[in-house]
Amino acid sequence: SSGINAEYRGEVGDIVVGRVTEVQQKKWKVDCGSRLDCQLQLSSVYLPGNVLRRKNLNDELMMREYFAEGDLICAEVSEVGNLDGMLKIHMRTHEKYGKLPEGVLIKVPSVLIKRSKLHFHRLPCNATVILGSNGFVWVGPHFVPDQPIEVVSMTLRETIARLVNVIKALIAYGVQLFDTIILTGYDISLKYKVKELLKSEVMEHIAQESYEHSQHQTL
Repeated sequence: SSGINAEYRGEVGDIVVGRVTEVQQKKWKVDCGSRLDCQLQLSSVYLPGNVLRRKNLNDELMMREYFAEGDLICAEVSEVGNLDGMLKIHMRTHEKYGKLPEGVLIKVPSVLIKRSKLHFHRLPCNATVILGSNGFVWVGPHFVPDQPIEVVSMTLRETIARLVNVIKALIAYGVQLFDTIILTGYDISLKYKVKELLKSEVMEHIAQESYEHSQHQTL
């Protein structure tokens, strides 16, 4: 079914956010919201040293050092199984893909993620939003993969919480997500306190105003 609650099917080239569920021999299993867990092969990961090289035993023993159960990662769909539809994902570059730092994961219907070339959004309010094609949306601090992250300030925590509530308001009213509509919603939300954003009338106001604003932008 292609309805709002349809499971994520996946296409080659999709950018996905997922959670590692199991470390197996030479591969990780990752929950990406599809019927079967996605598969990330050790040979498809860009390892420290910046070379996608032949993996040795040392790498296998170190697999949990890269990604352990519970870690959130960002990757790209490289293959869709013909028979079972199982997705294989890879990380061919470390500029974008890899382990995500501490942030907030929101699961939304994948039909509400607007198809786009861009899924990584460094927003001017100092936070980053990754809109996974699979409907897994990550909100957190700006980061560079493999680089240590600075301590997240209280101000930034509040910004992240505000963005999360704005995204929840948009999806509650079936509004498709893309960077500019999230920013519009964020700007509209500034007249409210973060916790007020959970009130249904406030959510409705943010969703409606953001949607109307986006419609004017595209005319």
